[in-house]
Amino acid sequence: MKKNIPVCEILKKKYHKTDEVTNFKDMLYRSANLYSSRTAFKLKDENGNLYNVTYAEFKNDVINLGTALISKNLKDKRICVIGKNSYKWAVSYLAASIVGIVVPIDKELHSDDIINFMNISESSAILGDSKNLKELVNNKNLTNKDTIFINFDNDKICDTQIYFDDLKNIGKDLVLSGNTEFDNITIDPDEMRILLFTSGTTGSAKGVCLSQRNICSNILSIFGIVYVRKSDTVLSILPLHHTYECTIGFLLLIYSGASIAYCDGLRYITSNINEYHPSVILCVPLLLENVHKKIIKSINSSLPEKYKSKDELQIDKLPFFIKPIVKSKVKNSLGGRLRMFIVGAAAINPCIVNDFDNLGLRTLQGYGLTECSPLVAGNTDLFSKADSCGLPIPNVEYKIDSPNEEGVGEIIVKGPNVMLGYYKDKEETDKVLIDGWFHTGDLGKIDENGYLYITGRCKSVIVTKNGKNIYPEEVEYYLNDNPLISESLVLGIQHEDDDETYINAQIFPNIEAITEYLKGTVPSKEEIKKIISDIIKSVNEKLPNYKHIKSFVIRDKEFEKTTTQKIKRFGNNMKIKNN
Repeated sequence: MKKNIPVCEILKKKYHKTDEVTNFKDMLYRSANLYSSRTAFKLKDENGNLYNVTYAEFKNDVINLGTALISKNLKDKRICVIGKNSYKWAVSYLAASIVGIVVPIDKELHSDDIINFMNISESSAILGDSKNLKELVNNKNLTNKDTIFINFDNDKICDTQIYFDDLKNIGKDLVLSGNTEFDNITIDPDEMRILLFTSGTTGSAKGVCLSQRNICSNILSIFGIVYVRKSDTVLSILPLHHTYECTIGFLLLIYSGASIAYCDGLRYITSNINEYHPSVILCVPLLLENVHKKIIKSINSSLPEKYKSKDELQIDKLPFFIKPIVKSKVKNSLGGRLRMFIVGAAAINPCIVNDFDNLGLRTLQGYGLTECSPLVAGNTDLFSKADSCGLPIPNVEYKIDSPNEEGVGEIIVKGPNVMLGYYKDKEETDKVLIDGWFHTGDLGKIDENGYLYITGRCKSVIVTKNGKNIYPEEVEYYLNDNPLISESLVLGIQHEDDDETYINAQIFPNIEAITEYLKGTVPSKEEIKKIISDIIKSVNEKLPNYKHIKSFVIRDKEFEKTTTQKIKRFGNNMKIKNN
C-alpha cells in the first residue's frame, strides 16, 4: 500500500526558482540591472498627479543618499528612520542599512518612547517626517546632542536640520565627481544591520537584532511559495517600520521587479485602489473584514431577496448567469486588477477566506514574528487551507515543544530567518534561543500534512483551579464571529473570596450593526447589554462549562492596538471596569 506523502513534502518539490542574494546592496543592484526601466514606485507629486520611479532611478537615489550619509560620518553608525509610508522612507531605509545600521521606529509612538529607543540604540542620525522630528529636536532627554536631523519635508524644525532633498543632491554631486565610497561598501550578511523595537501584544518592547541574511533568506523563501509577478502592483497600507510590511510589502517587491504604491491613509484606501489599480494588497484581518462587509452590503443591494445574506457571500448558491456579474462587480470595485490578498498579524475567519476565493481573489494568510524576519509559515500558490496559517516556508522548520494530549504546545522555529538575538539582553535572548531553536511564545498544533494552527499565546493562557487551560483567542473567535460585536478581549479574573479563575469578556459592540438589527432604532445602554448578554449565552452553549464566560464588560471605545491592529494584551486593555 502506497504511503501518503505529507503536503509539506510535496511542496518542497514545487518551489519557485530564486536567485540567491544575501544582502540589500546586492539585491538592489541586481534588481536595477534586471528591471532597469521598469516601474519600481508609483507616486504622487504635491498636486496629486501620478508619476513613476524606475528601478534605475531608485538605485541612484539610494546611492546618492547613502554617499551623503557617509560624507556626514555616518558609516557604520545607527541611523533611525521614522514617518508615514513614503518613497523617501524606502530610500532612507536601504541607504541607512547599507551604510550603517538602520533603526526603523513607529511614527505613532510618544516622543518619550522614540527618544528612549534613540538613546538605547545609540543612534547618530534620524531621517523622518517633520511632524515626528519636531517633537524630538529640543527634547532634553536625548543623550546624543550631536544627533543629525534629516527632514523629509520642506518646513523648518530647527537651525541644524538638513533637508532630505538637499542631502540627496549633495550625494549626487559627490558621485558625479567620482566618489565611489558607497559602491565600495562590503556588507557582512551575518552582522546586525537592522535593529527593531517590537511592541508585541504581551509586554514591553525589546530590541530585535536582524542581519541582512535573515531578511534576504525570508524574501527568497516567500518568493519560493508565492510567485510575485513583475506586472504586480502592491498598495502599501500597513506601517513600513513593521517587519511584516517592510519585508513582504517592500523588499520582496524590489527583489521581484514589481511596483509599489503608497496608501494616503486608511480613509483613502478605496480611492487609492481606484487610482493605482493594485493586483496585490497586504493587510491585517480587520481591514479585510471591513472590505468583506462592504462587499456584502454592495452585492445585497442588487440581488434578489432570496440570495441575500448578512454575514457571507453565498456565491455557490447563485444561478450560473449571476455569478460572473457579481465577480466582475466586486473586482471592478477593487480597482479591476486585484488578484490576491496577503493577510497576517492575526487569525482571520475562514469563511471570509473562502468567500474571497469564491470571488476569484486568493487570500493567503501566514504566521510570523519580528524575530523571524518575519514569516515562518504561509499558505501558498498551490496549497492552502482557510483555517490554517499555512505550511513551513522553504529552509525553515517548526515543531511543537512539549505538546499536550491534543497536540498543542509552544511553536519553536529554526532557520536562517531567526534573529541574532535581543539587543544587549543576553538573559532574554537565552530564554528564547535554545539549541538553535527560537521559542516563539505562541501556542499551536501541526496536522499530518504540516499545516500550522495557532491556538494562542503561552502568556495569555488562562489556567483554572483544576488545571484546565483556556486559550482566550478561542473564546474571542466565537464572540467576534457575531456581526453585532466589533471586538472582544477575554481575560481570566479572580474574586477576593475565591481563588478560582473565571472568564471575563470585554466587548466593544458594533453599534451600527445593532442599530440595523433593531430596524433603525438607536439602542439604549440597556438594550445593548441585553443583546450582548444573549450573544454570550449562545457562545457559552458552544463551549464546555469550564470555558464559559461568567461576566462581561461593555466598552464605549475600541481597544488599544499595536500598529498591525492586534489588540494589546497589556496596559489599559487589561483594566476591567464595571458597567
